[in-house]
Amino acid sequence: MIKRIFFLLAFIITVLLSFSQHSVQFIISLLPLSSADTDFFVAGSFNGWDPQDKNFHFEKNANGNYFLGTKLANGMYEFKITRGNWDKVECKKGGTDIQNRSFNLTSDTTINLVIEEWADKVEKKPGVSTANSNVHIIDTAFSIPQLKTTRRIWIYLPPGYKTSKKNYPVLYMQDGQNVFDEKTSFSGEWGVDETLDSISRYRRGMIVVAIDHGGTKRINEYCPYDMKKYGKGEWGSVCGFFGKHIEAIH
Repeated sequence: MIKRIFFLLAFIITVLLSFSQHSVQFIISLLPLSSADTDFFVAGSFNGWDPQDKNFHFEKNANGNYFLGTKLANGMYEFKITRGNWDKVECKKGGTDIQNRSFNLTSDTTINLVIEEWADKVEKKPGVSTANSNVHIIDTAFSIPQLKTTRRIWIYLPPGYKTSKKNYPVLYMQDGQNVFDEKTSFSGEWGVDETLDSISRYRRGMIVVAIDHGGTKRINEYCPYDMKKYGKGEWGSVCGFFGKHIEAIH
């Protein structure tokens, strides 16, 4: 009986500790010279990775440093600093992406931050296309009446497609900018064309059709429901596009 009570108390204490909250102070102690904006945000696993969450907005103190105070429960967290948009996220000097910052919260914590550079402030050198010869751009302005816009459409054809009489499965992918080509990608291509080329000798290939996303409208296009913060969800319209118009592509 005593052992049961002991284990019950230990369990209750563990649960209470897991839900206890601690103060977290984020302080930006150094910013790059290119930081003309005064709006900085924390986007992380604790706020749905929202790049412009007003509840995680930095303020400026008397010393000229930007600070943000909040409370979080015990646990591991990841985050990055933005200027209100993922195109304006922090990066290393020269433009190299940084890994997510992380911390394990077990007590009141102060996190000092040094921002080396912002992704949109780095002068990008003219890139070299890495899409291979099996990748083609079908249309740079393919009409999507459901969204009242146009988009670039990419297509990957497996090796030997032109002379083959086989039927191939078709994979449709979003974020077309990132699928095949380093030159058009946001932070590195996915290497879909190279991967499929490498396995084509062992198994039947496939066709890949990729459509560019809509930039600032990306969240709306990928959500099937309306959102209070971001507005109308347009996933149904995107599906309608694929269902009714994709046959015109191939």
